[in-house]
Amino acid sequence: MIFFNTFKINSTPFRPDIISGILWELELDGVAEEENFIIAYASEEKDVTSEKIELLLNKLITEGILEKFSIEKEILENKNWNEIWEKSREVIHVSDKIVIKPTFKDYNSKTGELVLSIDPKMSFGTGEHQTTQLVLQLLEKYIKPGMKILDVGAGTGILAIAALRLGAAKAFAVDNDECCYDNCKENAELNGVSSSMEIITGDIKNIEGEDFDLVLANIQKNILQQIAGEIKKKIISNGILILSGLLEADEEEIKKNYSGLGFTFWEKAVKDEWISLVFINKSQTVPD
Repeated sequence: MIFFNTFKINSTPFRPDIISGILWELELDGVAEEENFIIAYASEEKDVTSEKIELLLNKLITEGILEKFSIEKEILENKNWNEIWEKSREVIHVSDKIVIKPTFKDYNSKTGELVLSIDPKMSFGTGEHQTTQLVLQLLEKYIKPGMKILDVGAGTGILAIAALRLGAAKAFAVDNDECCYDNCKENAELNGVSSSMEIITGDIKNIEGEDFDLVLANIQKNILQQIAGEIKKKIISNGILILSGLLEADEEEIKKNYSGLGFTFWEKAVKDEWISLVFINKSQTVPD
């Protein structure tokens, strides 16, 4: 029997979007948002403690986002985790075109909708978080037929899968969490894109090739800063870069770093306090 440490987090004010986003800096297996609290889940072998969560939440107090918080730790059996996880998942309308449907939910699609069937397991990328939705909306805008794309920090594989369903020819999905491999593989099969999607366990340095038309990374700011040079190596001239996992307060620092590498800032998308930034690699013209 697998057991999970669960951390019930209350805060004043209650900011589930901000809290859940920052919690993913830890080795979590999942986050569930309830009516007035958040539950973070981590299997016992993961190095997640109340003290580490406190450090992250204290940063939000320092930044004036939270006034106070409390954390209650409990141990939960795997079977109970699955029940809670599935109950918290819903069909998500990302845009007029893109819909995300958990495999265990029924949904009658409308004409013209692109329905992504995602079994989230315990990987980040259920489609509920603002940053995932922002990137999906941007992919709908920027993906062109035949593109080769790279998804860094793929989680469930939802963004790479969406890119393929929107017309990309080939997608590479990389994540350093070994649990993501099987989840990505299963979701690729569910959406009929297995033959066009390569899944790699590791980081961006494990990706061969420097000819990606579009690179996307929906991960924490500090990692985006660390891998900026590696991203630069992978993307073609005039290629498109979409970065997310960012708060509005992160914008100028990210722009400065990536502009210094030769990227031209192109567009910002905003949802609540979260942002996605679009750059063009040494381009002064609008992408076709």
